[in-house]
Amino acid sequence: MNARRWTALASATAFATTALVTGTASGAYAAPTGCSYQISGLQASSYCTTGTGEHRIRVLQRHFLPEVGLIPIIGPWQPAGTASVTGITPHQIVDVWVETR
Repeated sequence: MNARRWTALASATAFATTALVTGTASGAYAAPTGCSYQISGLQASSYCTTGTGEHRIRVLQRHFLPEVGLIPIIGPWQPAGTASVTGITPHQIVDVWVETR
């Protein structure tokens, strides 16, 4: 490949990469704050009051059969001001937390 063709290819690649990075960059955001969770019956939910990011409920349960082990349960991503709700199993709850991004 001659030098002229290599330079053109390298320039085009650099331009395409810059355009891709610039085109996918998101605006500034603040991770949700004021988050809480609730367990009610066979449902778990999280709610965050402020921020422009997203949150979701995370629950870790232990199956009653030891060989099965832990059961991770993950709710859907939701914007602040909207609840993330998911169903849970009747097994022992090991941990509950709110994940934000």
